[in-house]
Amino acid sequence: MTQLLSTPPSAKNSAANGSAPKAYMVGGGIGSLAAAAFLIRDGKVPGRNITIYEAMPVLGGSLDGNGNPKSGYTMRGGRMLTTDNYECTWDLFKSIPSLSSPDQTVFDETIAFNKLHQSDSKARLIDRHRANLDVESMGFSMQDRIELLKLTETDEEKLGTSRITDWLSPQFFQTNFWFMWSTTFAFQPWHSAVEFRRYLHRFMMEFSRIETLAGVKRTVYNQFDSLVKPLVSWLKAQGVNFVVNCTVTDFELKTDQGKVVVTGLHHQRDGKTEIMTIADDDLVFFQNGSMTDASSFGSMTSAPQQLTKDDSGGWLLWEKLAHGRPEFGNPAAFNSSIPESFWESFTVTVKDTAFFDKMEAFSGNKAGTGGLVTFKDSNWMLSIVLAYQPHYINQPADVQVFWGYALHPDRIGDFVPKSMTDCNGLEILQELCGHLNFDQSTIASAICIPCRMPYITSMFMPRAYGDRPLPVPKNSKNLAFVSQFVEIPDDVVFTVEYSIRVAQMAVYELLDIDREIPPILHHDDSIKVKLDAVVKAFK
Repeated sequence: MTQLLSTPPSAKNSAANGSAPKAYMVGGGIGSLAAAAFLIRDGKVPGRNITIYEAMPVLGGSLDGNGNPKSGYTMRGGRMLTTDNYECTWDLFKSIPSLSSPDQTVFDETIAFNKLHQSDSKARLIDRHRANLDVESMGFSMQDRIELLKLTETDEEKLGTSRITDWLSPQFFQTNFWFMWSTTFAFQPWHSAVEFRRYLHRFMMEFSRIETLAGVKRTVYNQFDSLVKPLVSWLKAQGVNFVVNCTVTDFELKTDQGKVVVTGLHHQRDGKTEIMTIADDDLVFFQNGSMTDASSFGSMTSAPQQLTKDDSGGWLLWEKLAHGRPEFGNPAAFNSSIPESFWESFTVTVKDTAFFDKMEAFSGNKAGTGGLVTFKDSNWMLSIVLAYQPHYINQPADVQVFWGYALHPDRIGDFVPKSMTDCNGLEILQELCGHLNFDQSTIASAICIPCRMPYITSMFMPRAYGDRPLPVPKNSKNLAFVSQFVEIPDDVVFTVEYSIRVAQMAVYELLDIDREIPPILHHDDSIKVKLDAVVKAFK
């Protein structure tokens, strides 16, 4: 069992010296929650000195999970976890008690769960004939191998703002590897070559087992219930202040000896605008940008609204702050092309076992042991996954929940003559049953709630160096950035780990904490891992 940390390391600018700062978090996602935890655990900052502002009524940001068995459960997405990586994530959750077993940490609980429920997907790609394809071979030609190696070995400076399609030929995007890798990580051909290269290096261990997803680890429940809830519970016990339904609309700034200092926060709550005064020695952590900004949910009878950044304030606040301040990033690199950054997910709640029974028989996997099942020939590029049940705390035993998404929701369906964007939940279920050749009776009790996310892969958009700010910009005195849109070397966005690593880096730098941040484990330097990848590439 992992020991809960109670005595933090020294922090040179902390409560240990009788001068604990106050800290203000703009945004209540996992980055801010993690930053608050590191401030308390490693910076010795009292929880009562920390305030988190969140525009939504709940905390957790993109790690959401909501709903009920009557009207249907929802979650916008899930994040792949692995114990072979995610060094900062597990460093944090080795300190957070489990809600179900307080004598265990969240890390202990997760490890124990995955020993009982191991991933071994037997149905990764399904073709138009409903055939479960043999995907042991990656399907590469020699040209594919050469081009992929060249991309992998090219440094980021040379890759620049190029796209994946600038380095790989059209036939590469028809290989088994691309269908599995792109749907596992949500890459599109027009996305950043730099990010694609980072993924190939960071997850090289997964390259050789991408067809089974044996390296994927799962939380006991959805990640809101399994990660966010215990973290928030721990922070509340430490006295952290949470202010929800509160939108920060602007920063008051001054310049002191060439450094930008946040002196105030403008925020709106209950129809009132207020200004929070920030002392020079206080700290501000800003979650700049959001992959789930302007999300919208549909229903069984209605499609989601097609919202943009103008319908939500997150992007606009970053744009306002970065205007005329290049050190604070360039949000336009990420939020300027919704057609290239959006996809749509759906959560299905069923009140009988018919769909799960047929899907388990079809895939060869019990729920919770398989991975994404992708219908590779579907116009929508449709994928679904059946998690271990229950997937929500207090989910009734006679209710089951599964999740799916489509990388190309703007295209006309194969069985429903409209784009997924224009479909309601019932029509999405009809399209899914068409690909599976399941009778409509298997989803007779189903509630399908679609969710459109216009910026869900915006962090994958091609970018130049400097488009993402550093965790603590060189011209900043008391402002740090904690999000998927921050520049740190080697690590990969669209992961819980990225947000938590950025938060740990920002806290340690601002407080000058004398504790090593867990280094990235470079499995790509291992001779065995490289050899396994080469062998897999030639199958």
